[in-house]
Amino acid sequence: MNMEIEPEFGTATGAAAASGSTAEASGTAAASGPGTSVEVTALGAGVVKRATRLADGRDLIYYDDAGSALTADRSIDSRTLDPRPETATMRQDVLTGDWITFATKRQTRVMMPSADADPLAPQSPTNPSEVPSRYDVAVFENRSPSFGPALADAAGAAPAAVDPPQGLADLEAIGIERTRTSVGRCEVVCFSPEHAGSFGTQSVTRARTVIEAWADRTAALSALPGIEQVFPFENRGEAIGVTLPHPHGQIYAYPYVTPRTQRLRESIARTGSDLFDRILDAEQRSERVVLQGEHWTAFVPFAARWPLEVQLMPHRHVPDFTALDDAERNELAPLYLHLLRGVDALYETPTAYIAAWHQAPVHVGRDEIRMRLELTSPRRAADKLKFLAGSESAMSAWTAEILPEDAAARLRDAIASVPLPVEETR
Repeated sequence: MNMEIEPEFGTATGAAAASGSTAEASGTAAASGPGTSVEVTALGAGVVKRATRLADGRDLIYYDDAGSALTADRSIDSRTLDPRPETATMRQDVLTGDWITFATKRQTRVMMPSADADPLAPQSPTNPSEVPSRYDVAVFENRSPSFGPALADAAGAAPAAVDPPQGLADLEAIGIERTRTSVGRCEVVCFSPEHAGSFGTQSVTRARTVIEAWADRTAALSALPGIEQVFPFENRGEAIGVTLPHPHGQIYAYPYVTPRTQRLRESIARTGSDLFDRILDAEQRSERVVLQGEHWTAFVPFAARWPLEVQLMPHRHVPDFTALDDAERNELAPLYLHLLRGVDALYETPTAYIAAWHQAPVHVGRDEIRMRLELTSPRRAADKLKFLAGSESAMSAWTAEILPEDAAARLRDAIASVPLPVEETR
């Protein structure tokens, strides 16, 4: 099976600083010394955004929960870090037109570290991690990314690439030995300062903060030069290839429209621009619905490939997180948690999964492609996994062992067995 390699988090050569800087909760930047500038912005649902930088110039953004117990102080990242690696190169597969990134600096990565060496925990005197301060939710640029740090044009601290893609027409042209610089951005989203867990183990308030962060980062990344699609996702469990137990996800900002989305655009062109309306109508009338709210429906799709596969779709057309209104975001937080906790109730041990938030591309298809979650797991029994062998891996010709209607019935029962997540009182 294809596995998403977790990001590399190298160790610093300097010690973490104990000092901090203070920014008032306003919409303007505040600074108390060199390298300590923190720009503070109020977001929806009472979430406060505090943007700053790491020692090597990478973006670091804190998202404080509504009513957070944290103060405005944020510690300085005083590590001595090696220069960031050169931006990777993409090569085109002339047989398919797909672009393959060769990020050779990602070979070495931390493997299941102990809590006292967790690279996503807040820094301590003995752990010079990637996040210098205490936090609720933190987002930072990956130190060894698949895409970036160079962009199609210079922006902020990001340099201009030497040989960037020249738009979608350039990327869609096919030829032998074509290469381009792998421009873009890869970010890490820490859901919690705790060492272990997942999105599903978070509180409703924390889930709502992460949703606000996803929307904020989608907007920011979509505005960067050369970005064509933004993809938030969570890899959960060693069976998926996860190397860090810390509750976290990632966001990729691609320099192209991904192959899955290109196939979707082709389907829409053949079947009509209202495809998602018709899909949702058909699924809501089926036996495959597992969870439903006023604004969202979760269902096992009609032609599900994986033993566990669920889509969570908004009832109205929205291209990405930025377009969700407050009511949709507010309902999504407990509904998504309920779904994930139901998934974990299927077996006695937590289930590995990939939670993929498909969003419309930045520049094309935004009126037809609706955002949706696609949650998949290879777990077909308590002690069995589905592996992509010859037919699926080589030919993309799938055989499924479980009927979607049967999978939906089991998941509905599991969801019904766990309490509905409720917002905690403070």
